[in-house]
Amino acid sequence: MTDDLRTRTDVVAALRSSVRGAVDDSTRRRAEYSTDASNYRVVPQIVVFPQDPDDVQAALVVARDAGVPITSRGGGTSVAGNAVGTGVVLDFSRHVNRILEIDPDARTARIEPGVVMASLQKAAAPHGLRFGPDPSTQARATLGGMIGNNACGPRAVAYGRTADNVLALDVVDGTGRRLTAGAGSLDPVPGLDALVRSNLDVIRTELGRFGRQVSGYSLEHLLPERGADLAKALVGTEGTVGTLLGATVRLVPISAAPVLVVLGYPDMPSAADAVPALLAHGPLAIEGMDSRLVDVVRRVRGAAAVPDLPPGAGWLMVEVGGESLDQAMAAAGALAADAGTSAVAVFPPGPAATAMWRIREDGAGLGGRTPSGAQAWPGFEDSAVPPARLGAYLRELEALMATHGVDGLAYGHFGDGCVHLRLDVPMERSGDPLRAFMTDAAHLVASHGGSLSGEHGDGRARSELLPVMYSERAIALFGQFKALLDPRDLLNPGVLVRPAALDADLRRPAARPLLATTGFSFAHDAGDLTTAVHRCVGVGKCRADNTAAGGFMCPSYVATRDEKDSTRGRARVLQEMANGSLVSRGWSSPEVHEALDLCLSCKACSSDCPAGVDMAQYKSEVLHRTYRRRLRPRSHYALGWLPRWARLVTSSRALTTLVNSVLGVRPVAKAVLAGGGMDTRRAMVSFAPEPFRRWVRGQGAGQVTVARRAADHAATPRTGHAAPEVPRPPVLLWTDSFSDALSPSVAQAAVVVLRDAGYEVLVPDHQACCGLTWISTGQLDGARTQLTHLLEVLGPFAVNGIPIVGLEPSCTAVLRSDLLDLLPEDPRAAAVARETRTLAELLTAPAPVGPGDRWQVPDLSDVTAVVQPHCHHYSVMTWNADRALLTDAGASFSALSGCCGLAGNFGMEKGHYDVSVAVAENALLPALRAAEPGDVYLADGFSCRTQGEQLAGAAGVHLAELLASRIAPAGA
Repeated sequence: MTDDLRTRTDVVAALRSSVRGAVDDSTRRRAEYSTDASNYRVVPQIVVFPQDPDDVQAALVVARDAGVPITSRGGGTSVAGNAVGTGVVLDFSRHVNRILEIDPDARTARIEPGVVMASLQKAAAPHGLRFGPDPSTQARATLGGMIGNNACGPRAVAYGRTADNVLALDVVDGTGRRLTAGAGSLDPVPGLDALVRSNLDVIRTELGRFGRQVSGYSLEHLLPERGADLAKALVGTEGTVGTLLGATVRLVPISAAPVLVVLGYPDMPSAADAVPALLAHGPLAIEGMDSRLVDVVRRVRGAAAVPDLPPGAGWLMVEVGGESLDQAMAAAGALAADAGTSAVAVFPPGPAATAMWRIREDGAGLGGRTPSGAQAWPGFEDSAVPPARLGAYLRELEALMATHGVDGLAYGHFGDGCVHLRLDVPMERSGDPLRAFMTDAAHLVASHGGSLSGEHGDGRARSELLPVMYSERAIALFGQFKALLDPRDLLNPGVLVRPAALDADLRRPAARPLLATTGFSFAHDAGDLTTAVHRCVGVGKCRADNTAAGGFMCPSYVATRDEKDSTRGRARVLQEMANGSLVSRGWSSPEVHEALDLCLSCKACSSDCPAGVDMAQYKSEVLHRTYRRRLRPRSHYALGWLPRWARLVTSSRALTTLVNSVLGVRPVAKAVLAGGGMDTRRAMVSFAPEPFRRWVRGQGAGQVTVARRAADHAATPRTGHAAPEVPRPPVLLWTDSFSDALSPSVAQAAVVVLRDAGYEVLVPDHQACCGLTWISTGQLDGARTQLTHLLEVLGPFAVNGIPIVGLEPSCTAVLRSDLLDLLPEDPRAAAVARETRTLAELLTAPAPVGPGDRWQVPDLSDVTAVVQPHCHHYSVMTWNADRALLTDAGASFSALSGCCGLAGNFGMEKGHYDVSVAVAENALLPALRAAEPGDVYLADGFSCRTQGEQLAGAAGVHLAELLASRIAPAGA
């Protein structure tokens, strides 16, 4: 046993005997906490989850006695390396997160440091109040982290920084002294008053020069003329002089009717030039946004995700308020008149304004890739200059970027002179390019009287460069201040005082390539899984419950609230696998499989994560590399080969009847479930007595055409006004394995709907499986075999321009996404992906692809439905077409957000049942329990219908079945 391990073992034992919360020194947990949202990798020895402030103090005693460094952590969204450390990491977000009191009369709140910002906003809203600063990560950032970094956000231009809204802090300093910090006295820290008085000239001339001067310690608050406010001075100290136990913060009234004004300019510097004139109007926010950032949104989420914007290459988003909407609109008009541009769009409260703010909130992730697709990194993330200097600063910054050959998408809080920028500095091999740029950029910022950090703190990224901004006396003053509160340098060492080198402990250069081989091609990531997993930059949107805003990510984290089960936590473990020094057994590392075990493969992160992480794909690749040509878990054969078993069982009616009868005996079913690696609390599926492939050659023979040659049915130009004598335009109905052998009624209903819409319904003369179950279980050789056959069957129809309609969302999503990554060299793959549509996408498409005027959607005005969109449907195709179709049909419906919890094989597998149910309890089960008799449970996904039936006794229907039920039989 090494000395380090012996010390860690002793500290762990001492912590477990003193702290009631969990103490974890496992390799996997240390991997999850080895980085935050920064470029840095610093592996902790131990992660502690204190239950309450008393637990925090107990942990601090143990760490101090052992001389082990202490790092405080909230949501882990720090972009400068502020929340990583080599010793004990205290995670406040799990338990120390109570809102202790809201006093609406005093407009104050008392909170614990782990309170998520959005939770405070929700609690204060019934009183017409809110916390003023609102960083874009507010759905997962904690107040403790905001206090540590002096966070600001868009509306700081109206309400000030976090420091301006803190009234008192309950803190334990590095000596173990607990103190209440507030205004009016520096006595709680012996020697502090004398230190301030001996450095009045430095503090008055170098600190607090403009609002966003966040770099260094904000000691200007200690000046007598500023109220000798120790609480405000401790804000922004990044956990280097004290550990926060609680805070009292100021609340402000909610703006009654905020109106968003979007102003277009030729470029970002020109937009910045307009800021000073706009500030005179007292706006609530002034945000800048590069048009190329919006282009990313259009490319990833579709044009519908972006409202109609005024022309320009750079925009300002300006929010104004008023006591009424009329007042706010008048204020918007007055502001627009002084904007120096005629490119103006005004968005009152509503979906368009919400969409714009969502784009802005996702900036950190969206900016993680340049327009060329290169990875962009934080570091020079949030520089700030006085707003009057912003335009000139941006012009010189663009020139500096060109000199260094780097690019990035700028956005930020232009009203405060703060610029957010992630740059494609090449860091795959070395930190030298980062050091070179950061050094030059620091001198540029200083030349404009600016600050290296405008709201995120200095951390490991910028602390080394503070001497560029400050004199030797100021730097010495920072050291003396820390010495009064943390003389042993145990609190977040390496930050601000005696800083670590900015190019030390960089995560990306230490990661080895994991090049594509026989699995996915990772074409969007230069054929390298390491590049793919480093898409995760730690913004942590996966740690928020996004369902209220219509998001689906991340269902496992919402169920367990454990970093292990977040997309980010999994990405961190995969990044450590690429590093190889901590997670050291490669693809078979137990830490990797434990991290991925509860991933539902829902693909929600592929659309909801602004960085485009696709954990479902990464999980499939890991399983492929681990088990290729090796014995696999039993569930991989039972569930991964389900299409084979289904085709075998339904090969004859007698065999189907026999199998269903046998599996209908509960003890037998439980034995089969157990033998197949499944949870015995689940029910077995029932196979269709007559699969769709047999129906089309029997009862359905007159309704569909079994097509053998695509050329015989090639698409022809259509007018959208088909007369009876005009041939029906062809559409290929592709029945996946689920719609064929398990739910053929769905495919039969689709035939009715498509014929009613005027189409000639073709079905291929051979079955074609998409390999979905092979993909989800990581059997990618088998998936590629299935998809190659599928291209032979569907490819000729696609290349002839015949639309392909998929019914099972997860299978349709394979054709739209995974197919292209598994068979990137086959041109038929692109054709099939292009022509494949959901039923709703076809029916709502413009003519000639869609039915146009020749068809009217059936009347559903008497339908009230609980709708569970399938995760893959939402993530890959989007559910917009279905929403439009149901709305046009007059249906009343509630579309749920979030996964149903079954997620294909996931919820069936042994060990997943409890989490599967917990996920269902987030939205699906409460909605089904609240449904009225006669309400429809609408779910296109076979898994979603199965989950609803097994857990709530709700019989679900597919959209095709709902529409077909309102269509009169032919000849009626």
